[in-house]
Amino acid sequence: MKMRRYSEVDVFSEEAYRGNALAVVHDADGLSAEEMQRFATWTNLSETTFILAPSVPQADYRVRIFSAREELPFAGHPTLGSAKAWLEAGGSPRSGGMLVQECAAGLIPVRVADGRIAFEAPPLTRYGPVDEMLVHRVATILGISRGKIIDASWLVNGPQWIGVRLSSAREVLGLRPDPGKAGDLEIGVVGPYGPGEESQFEVRAFIGEDPVWEDPVTGSLNAGLARWMIDTGAAANHYVASQGTVLGRQGRVHVSLNDGAIWVGGHVTSCVEGSVRL
Repeated sequence: MKMRRYSEVDVFSEEAYRGNALAVVHDADGLSAEEMQRFATWTNLSETTFILAPSVPQADYRVRIFSAREELPFAGHPTLGSAKAWLEAGGSPRSGGMLVQECAAGLIPVRVADGRIAFEAPPLTRYGPVDEMLVHRVATILGISRGKIIDASWLVNGPQWIGVRLSSAREVLGLRPDPGKAGDLEIGVVGPYGPGEESQFEVRAFIGEDPVWEDPVTGSLNAGLARWMIDTGAAANHYVASQGTVLGRQGRVHVSLNDGAIWVGGHVTSCVEGSVRL
């Protein structure tokens, strides 16, 4: 074991402790996957990342992303939080305000502008209708009738999200799902606010068989929802989504479509700096 730099950042919130926390271990080369998983489980956060030297010349750094139970090829709030932690640790991107993160899903462009950090969403690896029997099961898990679900789609970009659209943000906020029925499903729910509201959508993310049943603010889910809703005309090319409201958080996710690419971003606030023995 040795002492390694350690950070905790709050992602998707301009105010500390109102977004989604991320643990970041710097200079993690030499750690095994088992050691990383053990530490990620111990932090009891939704995700922990480990920053390593890149293995390809195009990348500024490499990151491995672990939930409390498994390694993920990609996740959104860990991408933004790792970028913030890497920059604050003295990292310098090769191309000005754009940096490139290497992860198991490939190379992810990340940009810094207007006080926010945003990632270019990787392509969805599964994107399409959900079997009707599964939609009925999802409705049961969410505690609503099948008729309340306007549409559903697979939105897989690392996590195996099933996206669900309801008719309003109020319906999303009123959900009281049953985690005991979820099994290993990962369900993301979205509904629109009315005109004149600060945010255009409310989002909630439910992760079966996970110690963190409801995720406070979720970049990968919002990336998939953005692709789906913009493609189907349910959302404009630029919008803001709220997430974490029922958990007392104030997550704000800024989404934009630029030259065919979905960008997902928000503020990232540093909260903890120190070292960890690993």
